[in-house]
Amino acid sequence: MGMNPPATSSPAPVNMETMAQNDNPAIAPLPVKKVGIIGAGQMGNGIAHVVALAGYDVAINDLERVHFDTAIETIKGNMGRQVARGTISDSDMEGALGRISFAENFATFAEYDLVVEAATEDEQLKRQIFTELCPHMRPGAMLASNTSSISITRLASVTDRPENFIGMHFMNPVPLMELVELIRGIATDEKTYSAAQAFVGTLNKTVAVSEDFPAFIVNRILLPMINEAVYTLYEGVGNVEAIDKALRLGANHPMGPLELADFIGLDTCLSVMQVLYEGLADTKYRPCPLLVKYVEAGWLGRKTQRGFYDYRGDVPVPTR
Repeated sequence: MGMNPPATSSPAPVNMETMAQNDNPAIAPLPVKKVGIIGAGQMGNGIAHVVALAGYDVAINDLERVHFDTAIETIKGNMGRQVARGTISDSDMEGALGRISFAENFATFAEYDLVVEAATEDEQLKRQIFTELCPHMRPGAMLASNTSSISITRLASVTDRPENFIGMHFMNPVPLMELVELIRGIATDEKTYSAAQAFVGTLNKTVAVSEDFPAFIVNRILLPMINEAVYTLYEGVGNVEAIDKALRLGANHPMGPLELADFIGLDTCLSVMQVLYEGLADTKYRPCPLLVKYVEAGWLGRKTQRGFYDYRGDVPVPTR
């Protein structure tokens, strides 16, 4: 996994006015100055973190204000660690936090240039969000989804702006991970892609372009590996500790696959495997029954304090 620290300076917002304009002004991308984010969870607050550090005004929407307050505390803690490491200054942190606000409802995004959806990996929920959001957005405003697996073409089809819709998949944890996958749907306009690529560049991130196939590039490769590790556990080939140790030391991975699954969230892992299995109709993507069982138990990993490890004590303890 490539890891680079976020930019320590605040670059000027992308000026799309220098780009050739689309013949239809209704779909010409607007200059990105204000960015909306839907979802204050792990991915949403991470995206807000890097976008605010890059000098943009950011508004985060969530169902309850308490989720936003929790996100701000997380961002403060993460930025504080960056200050301690010397990757950003106190003034960088203060300025970035001052640019982040709460969006009580979608009407807040009426004057925003880009809105990034970072809600739970549930297609019906995302479609509902886009349907409710679009009437509040002005012509030319871009819409992006942080989905890690769901068809961009399908999500774009429920909006009033498929030409201005793109997949913008950040890696977790967002402040540390360098990569952003950009995924064009069948209707995504070339100028929207260029605008999105330029925007990601100002965040000190690197773009990898993926075609719009289930799970794109990273999760198309990563999640079957995690699923196979769960099968290895399920079939008794090794226990949790042995499997993670084998991949850390035998393949030089920074984190074992079961530990990584806990970090990602077992519900998210299962959702991605279901998208692969249903979208590609290949039995090699069948989710492991043990993964399903853990999700049914509500043992989703770090966020629920139990998954393949129990995190309720001082040291994580394998659960199998």
